[in-house]
Amino acid sequence: MNARLPSFLLACGLLGALGAASCGRREERAAEGLYDPLARAREAAGRVNNPEASVPPLCYTKTGGTSNPCWVCHTSAHGTNVRADAHLQEEYAFSDAARENHYTNLFVDRSAEIAQMSDEELLRYVREDNYAPLRRALASARGYEGYVPDLDLDRGFDDEGFARDGSGFRAVRFKPFPGTFWPTNGSTDDVFLRLPEVFRADEHGKPSRAIYALNLSLLEAAITTDPDAKADRIDRTIEPVDERLLGEDLDGDGALSAGVTRVRRLPRTYAGAASSEPLERGIYPRGVEFLHSVRYLDPNAPGYVARRMKELRYSRKVLKLDRWALLRAYEKEQDEKDEGLLPVYTGSATSGLRNAFGWQLQGFIEDAEGRLRLSTDEEHRFCMGCHSGLGVTVDQTFALARKVPGREGWRVQDLRGMPDVPELGHADPEVLTYLRRVGGGDELRANDEMLARFFPGGNLAESELRRAAPGGDRDLAFLLLPSRERALALDKAYRAIVRGQRFDLGRDALLRPAVNVHRAIENGSTDLGKANRVYTDGRLRLDW
Repeated sequence: MNARLPSFLLACGLLGALGAASCGRREERAAEGLYDPLARAREAAGRVNNPEASVPPLCYTKTGGTSNPCWVCHTSAHGTNVRADAHLQEEYAFSDAARENHYTNLFVDRSAEIAQMSDEELLRYVREDNYAPLRRALASARGYEGYVPDLDLDRGFDDEGFARDGSGFRAVRFKPFPGTFWPTNGSTDDVFLRLPEVFRADEHGKPSRAIYALNLSLLEAAITTDPDAKADRIDRTIEPVDERLLGEDLDGDGALSAGVTRVRRLPRTYAGAASSEPLERGIYPRGVEFLHSVRYLDPNAPGYVARRMKELRYSRKVLKLDRWALLRAYEKEQDEKDEGLLPVYTGSATSGLRNAFGWQLQGFIEDAEGRLRLSTDEEHRFCMGCHSGLGVTVDQTFALARKVPGREGWRVQDLRGMPDVPELGHADPEVLTYLRRVGGGDELRANDEMLARFFPGGNLAESELRRAAPGGDRDLAFLLLPSRERALALDKAYRAIVRGQRFDLGRDALLRPAVNVHRAIENGSTDLGKANRVYTDGRLRLDW
């Protein structure tokens, strides 16, 4: 094997401490030279073992007739999303291909592998950068037609959340979606948003940050506010903007002025060079982009956000459907499900998969050495289920609808200081409601730390959870960040999954084999209806 390595790499191994730093840099450059992030996806092109990979592992949860984590995704129709799928809380309605649980990684005991990794080794690993090498590798990739990451994370973001590299991306600070996406269950994440250039320019086509900030705030109001409220009866806190640039009285005070911090009336269009672009409630404009990183936990980093990425996910709205086409897309998808047809997506791993609603998605995931590689066709399908016709989404997305209002929501993700607010239409805080309805801190009820903290003696400690509600003395970081011991153990469990490279068998990091999961499904009642445990009030939007 060594005979196949460059000779200077062998020499580096013999130098000991002398010249180690120099050799380390040369080894890194050499490794990058041998690194092809597209190879795995190209080798696996067209190969799909699980045609229902868009059904996530958590849909195989055993409810026992009492635990209902399904309500956060499957709910009643709301706004422009007419997908009413709350009935999926009451019944298992899997296709023949999906009835077998393909996610056998859920049942693997990884305790021995976890024990073999030292904390020091693990911390070194999660503090390494695998994003910049991906950017360099893709920049020189031939014949690649997909997304090349163009956000320079090393240059960071300014005080208003705008990327310093001039790429147009802006950081979004948001409340994480309940369950799997809580850091206590294994991952941190962040989201960056970019609108097309026309939204970033004034009426003469000249780049304008003021116009861009205004258009982002208009989009924020269109996505986050109650879609059932009349367009002139909404109320959303935004960062200070100059409504004179739009020529519309956004706050309803009867005058046009600078420094407006509320939207009570939605205008018909965006501002500046985008003044011909209609502003539609619950709908993104064509060309909007999201960049989403899923990261390891680093208990020494702010918010536990590690530098190393588990995944990098990119989405772009390439087609905007009119109202009729949107309704038809929902109807067609439901008809296909009723007929037992398997999902079909256009595109490929190298270009991204496209759903029926105009969104094109592409993802990257770690290879066995921890370098980011393009996900395979089947691994891409895993992402499509949650971004194609799910009842709770807002235009097939999650993050912006849950953005912290105004200026505080335009910065890099951080749970510190963020309160546990209720979902729209709810009276109680969201985390409290989730734990009450699920009976645990995750869908599988496998988070022993959350059970010990918030279910002492088997009873939900509501008063402790309410400390993070608005006006309380705690925040979401208090509720959702794991202990150092748990964080490192979860990192190690996921590292073991990465080494195995069988993401098609599941990518959930568990500290012990799952118990509350079906290995196979018999379609029929979940028994939640009989127990009066079905909820149709799940909402992505929040009551801040």
